[in-house]
Amino acid sequence: MSALRAVADGLAAQTGARCSPLPERAVSGGSINQCYLWHGETRPLFVKVADRAQFAMLEAEAAGLRELAAAQALRVPQVLAIGCAEQSAFLALEWIESGAAGRGAEHRLGERLAAQHRVTARAFGWHRDNTIGRTPQLNGWLSDWVEFVRERRLRPQLALAARNGFGDLLEAVGERLLESVADLLAGRRPQPSLLHGDLWGGNWFADSHGEPVVFDPAVYFGDHEADLAMTRLFGGFGRAFYQAYEAEAPLAAGADTRFELYNLYHVLNHANLFGGGYARQARAMLDRLLSQVRG
Repeated sequence: MSALRAVADGLAAQTGARCSPLPERAVSGGSINQCYLWHGETRPLFVKVADRAQFAMLEAEAAGLRELAAAQALRVPQVLAIGCAEQSAFLALEWIESGAAGRGAEHRLGERLAAQHRVTARAFGWHRDNTIGRTPQLNGWLSDWVEFVRERRLRPQLALAARNGFGDLLEAVGERLLESVADLLAGRRPQPSLLHGDLWGGNWFADSHGEPVVFDPAVYFGDHEADLAMTRLFGGFGRAFYQAYEAEAPLAAGADTRFELYNLYHVLNHANLFGGGYARQARAMLDRLLSQVRG
C-alpha cells in the first residue's frame, strides 16, 4: 500500500495535478505489470506499475507510443507520466473507454494501419532497443532487411531457446533456417515501415465511438508485412480489417511464406517465455520453411 501511495505522489509530481492516494481498482493489462484505473484531479488514468528495475521497459513503451502517435494514423493512448517512486516504476496513460469493435472499427483499423505503414525510415530498426513481452528486442539500425531478420530477430531468439533447454529440438534446424533467410526473402525489397511490432488481437480495441485504438507496442521500422503477419497468428482480426488493409496495400506474391517466417520470431519468443508447446510449434514452422527452400 505504501508503494502505491508513493506512485500517487509521483503521478502528481509528473502531471502537475493531484490524484487519488490509491487506485480505484486493478484492471487487466497483460501478465507483466500491475495495471490500475487511477483517478487524477482532471481525468482518469491507466497506470502500469512495475519493479523499478523495469523502468527501461516502460520508458521504451512510452517512446513507442509517442512514435506511433506522431504518425497520425492510428489512435494510441496519450502518455501522461513516466517515472520512478521508491522501488516502483510507473507509466500513466490516457484512460480510454472501450466500446463495440464492429465491422466499421475493423475497417478503419485496416485503413489506418496501412497509413501508419506509409511512414518510413532510411534503414531497418529503431533508435533504441525495447522488449517483446519481457524479452529484449534488438533494434540496432541495419540497411539490409535479410540481415535484420536474421541477426536482430531470429538468431537472438534461437540462442535464447538453446539456453532455455530447447537446443536439441531447435538449434540445428534453426541454424539451417538462418542460412536460408535470404532464399526465403528472395526478391523482397521492402521499405522500412513504422510497425506496431506486437499487433495481436489483444493489443487493440475500439473506443466508445467505435474508433480503433492500439497499445502495448514493440515499435521498429521493418517490412510492413511483419505487422500483418502477426495479426494472423492468434486471431482477433476479421475480414473487414484485411479487406481494408489490402485495398490500401495489396499483398505481393509469396506473402504466406514471409508471414510464417516473420511469425516464427513471435512463436520462438512465446517458447522462451511460456514453454514447450510453443517450442514444438516453432519446430514445425522451421520444418515447413526449410521445405520451401528444398522444394
